[in-house]
Amino acid sequence: MERILDVQHLKVNFATFAGQVQAIRDVSFHLNKGETLAIVGESGSGKSVTVRSIMGLLANNAHIDDGIINFKNQDILKMTPHEIENLRGNDISMIFQDPMTSLDPTMPIGKQVAEPLLIHGKATKKAALKRAEEVLELVGITNAKNRLKDYPHQFSGGQRQRIVIAMAIVNDPEILIADEPTTALDVTIQAQIIDLMKELQHKIDTSIIFITHDLGVVAGIADRVAVMYAGKIVEFGTVDEIFYDPRHPYTWGLLNSMPTLKTDAERLYAIPGTPPNLLNPPIGDAFAPRNPYAMAVDYEAMPPFFKVTATHYAATWLLHPDAPKVTPPTAIQQRKAEYRALLAEQQDQHNTTIDEKIGDDLDD
Repeated sequence: MERILDVQHLKVNFATFAGQVQAIRDVSFHLNKGETLAIVGESGSGKSVTVRSIMGLLANNAHIDDGIINFKNQDILKMTPHEIENLRGNDISMIFQDPMTSLDPTMPIGKQVAEPLLIHGKATKKAALKRAEEVLELVGITNAKNRLKDYPHQFSGGQRQRIVIAMAIVNDPEILIADEPTTALDVTIQAQIIDLMKELQHKIDTSIIFITHDLGVVAGIADRVAVMYAGKIVEFGTVDEIFYDPRHPYTWGLLNSMPTLKTDAERLYAIPGTPPNLLNPPIGDAFAPRNPYAMAVDYEAMPPFFKVTATHYAATWLLHPDAPKVTPPTAIQQRKAEYRALLAEQQDQHNTTIDEKIGDDLDD
C-alpha cells in the first residue's frame, strides 16, 4: 500500500520549571493511503503531542529534538512556517476534542465552515458559503442552507461536532486527524459520529489518524492500531491482532479494563499504579512497575520490538525466545474465543448470502 505519512524516530521534549519532560521518546509509525490508524493509550501517554507535532501545533515550551515526518516525500519538520500554514487545514486537517472550544461563539457557523477555503484562497466568499452548505449537508446537518447564519449555541453537542468535522473536511484534506472527537458525547451520539467518519472517509477519499483512550471506539473504525505508553509505541498491528491476539502486558491491561456484554464482575479491572515521571524516564521498560509479569531484565534494558506477524510487533521481553511462557489473562483468552465464534457466525452468514444469490440467479 502507498504510504502517505511516515513518522520516524520522533522525540519531543517540554521545558518546564522542574526540567525537561521527555513527552515523546523515539516514536515511529506510518499511515497508508485510505486507511484509518488508531493511536490509543492512557491520558498523558503522548498521543495528542504526537499528532500536534505533525500539524505544527505544539506549545511554545515544546521542542522537537529529533525525527522525520514525511508527508508525500516532504519532511514537515524542515518546512518553513509559511509552508506549514499552507499544509494545515488544506492537506492535513484536525478535528479537536471539544467542539465548543473549537467553534467561535460570536461567528455564524456558515462563515466558520467557509473560513478554511477563504484562508487558502480556494474560493470566493459566495462560492465558499455554497461549499459550506454542501459540506454541512454531507455531515448530516439538516436544512443546512437555512442554518448557515445560526450560532454554535443553537446546535446540540452532536451537531456541533458534525460542524467541526465539516470545517476539517471542507478543503478535502488527504489526512484527517481526529483527536478524541467523541469524548464529550454520549454513547449514542458517539456511534453516530463514528459511522459518519467511516462514511466520509470513502466519500472524500481521505486517510484518518484517530486518537482515543476508548478501545471500544477503535474496534468500530480502525484498520490498524498503535498502542502508546509513556511516550513510546509499545505494540502495533491490525485491529484484529491488537484486540484478539495482544502480546504486550499493557495492551492486556487496557483490554481487561474494557467491559463486554458478558462482563459480570461488580468492579472492572484497573491497571495498578500510575505512569512514570517523564522528567526522569526509567532505564528499562517504563511499564515494568505496573506489570505483574515483569522480569529483572525489564528494569535493566528497554525491550526492542519483537515480530509476531508481518503486521504485528510488540516491545516486550516476554516475546524473547528465552523468556518464560506466560498465559494471558482469562479475559483476553475469553475474548479470543468470542472472536472466533463471531468470525464463524459471519462466515455462515456470508455463505448463506452467496447461496441465496446463486438461487436468485438460477431463478432468473
